[in-house]
Amino acid sequence: MSKNFSKLVLTMLLSNSLRELEKEQRTALARIIGAAVLFVLSYMPVLAAHAGGAQLWIAYTPVVPLRLAAYLVAGCDVIWRAVRNILHLEFFDESFLMTVASVGAVAIGEYPEAAAVMLFYQIGELCEDLAVDKSRGSISELMDIRPDYANIEKNGELAQVAPDAVQKGCTIIIKPGEKIPLDGVVLDGESSLNTTALTGESLPRCVKAGDAVASGCVNLTGLLRVRTTSTFSESTVSKILKLVENSEQSKGKTEKFITRFARVYTPAVVGAALLLALLPPLFFGGGWQTWFNRALIFLVISCPCALVVSVPLGFFGGIGGASKSGILVKGSNYLEALAQTKVVVFDKTGTLTKGTFAVTAIHPEIITQDKLLEIAALAENYSDHPISVSLRSAYNRAVDKSRLGKVENLSGQGIKAVVDGKTVYAGNDKLMKTAGVESRPCRLCETCRHCGTIIHVAVDGEYMGHIVIADEVKEHSKAAIAALKALGIRKTVMLTGDRSDVGLDVGGILGLDEVHAELLPAAKVDQVERLLADSNGKERVAFVGDGINDAPVLKRADVGIAMGALGSDAAIEAADVVLMDDDPLKIAAAIRIARRTLSVVKQNIVFALAVKALILLLGALGLASMWAAVFADVGVLILAVLNALRTMRAGS
Repeated sequence: MSKNFSKLVLTMLLSNSLRELEKEQRTALARIIGAAVLFVLSYMPVLAAHAGGAQLWIAYTPVVPLRLAAYLVAGCDVIWRAVRNILHLEFFDESFLMTVASVGAVAIGEYPEAAAVMLFYQIGELCEDLAVDKSRGSISELMDIRPDYANIEKNGELAQVAPDAVQKGCTIIIKPGEKIPLDGVVLDGESSLNTTALTGESLPRCVKAGDAVASGCVNLTGLLRVRTTSTFSESTVSKILKLVENSEQSKGKTEKFITRFARVYTPAVVGAALLLALLPPLFFGGGWQTWFNRALIFLVISCPCALVVSVPLGFFGGIGGASKSGILVKGSNYLEALAQTKVVVFDKTGTLTKGTFAVTAIHPEIITQDKLLEIAALAENYSDHPISVSLRSAYNRAVDKSRLGKVENLSGQGIKAVVDGKTVYAGNDKLMKTAGVESRPCRLCETCRHCGTIIHVAVDGEYMGHIVIADEVKEHSKAAIAALKALGIRKTVMLTGDRSDVGLDVGGILGLDEVHAELLPAAKVDQVERLLADSNGKERVAFVGDGINDAPVLKRADVGIAMGALGSDAAIEAADVVLMDDDPLKIAAAIRIARRTLSVVKQNIVFALAVKALILLLGALGLASMWAAVFADVGVLILAVLNALRTMRAGS
């Protein structure tokens, strides 16, 4: 009943409609209805007997032909698949089992049972297809982010062109209500963007000139002029679609086990059915037809539909549920590894911190805070260093450049500038020594002992105070660590190339178990190797990062998790899981989804095998009829599929 699940998934991903039944499903439904009508008509003599018109119905109702017709209408495609597979030397699949059992029933004159086997088998197949249609809903929503066109200006008018025809560096126009076709930077205009399909977040994101925008978002309010920073094949939306379409190709251990199990199980039950049909009559004097009947029932019961359908469907539903929350998982093997994760390792900059500098404290000595910030911003006006940018951003006023004289950049120390005719030094302790000024320790608060860079300011040889600039901790980072510990994560570790005092401070604020600082990329890999060795293969180690230098360690960890919004292409390519909104709180959500998915999959395996074993035993002992076998097989399938659909809600 699996019908090559990976091909089915890919076909469904490329489907254009969720509401309409596919042609194959409509055909199956028509086949079921036709077979059911013929099957009911074959029982009309029995019904008529109770109404007193038995003689008329018995005389004019071709009972056997109707039942044979019902059997053929319901099972022609199954029989054809079995014959075709045999011609290709592919034996022992579900079609083979159902064909052998039903043909055997016809051979001994059990026409109702033969028709029932095929009819309920087709109902089970249709239920499977409809269930997979439902589970693909969240994945197919991602397909809706694929843009249909891009607007470019030609001769003063807008023209629609294919997104893949737009080159990097071109200017495109996005009108309200349109999808952003390519990644870019806003040149002109203000608007709010719906980023739900990418990040799972319901709140719109406001953008203005200078802000980066990702393809796949929907422009809600204003007109935007955007300069593209990638081609369509390199864009965010293209990468997401590739990740989703390829996610089913990486199967987890549980899925691989089921595949191997089915290959051994099917020929084993066929052999057992043959022994059941031959040995008792030969050695224990039983009737041939009785044991042949039991062997046929045994074959119908043994069909492993529930396992081969519900297990991959469960993982597929889990991947779909995760995508609803802006978590892209590249395959069920990574979902399975996430569920077994006990150690989570973080990069610092861009992962737990924002990766952008900001003024966090201003401590003047003999002037006001505003005046100290103004002097520093003026001195740093011509520098593009991130620290200089953060000072100007905090000042947030136009700089009167006429107040500036000569500016000198002292490498590794800071800036020497003439402001309002006075010599200003703005930089580190070394610069203060160069200026012959003694910097004084802060007496105001503990801020200066927190992670950050201190910019001292002196004017004409007199110390004016200092400004603290830090890479801010992300809003949800502390909550993310707490959520992981609540899930039973044994150890949280941070690896950073930053200074030890900065790393230890961030680790203390967030409540991390271990902090290792001043590490080169190779040293990060060594640290992960150590953690992997400590786990002894029993626990999985996940690494979370966003930079190019994180790619090697993302590959080495059991599970590599990349920040997708600001993360580098190398990190996203190397990772196994991508968080589309860079929120570290989503790591705990991903682990919860993975654990729930694995739990549902294991429930299906235990349930299906337990029921199969019981009914197989009853069938071998002659305590289960063909009808009971059919109902048991289809019933187990439907219950397992419904249970598998629960994984879709994992992201909610």
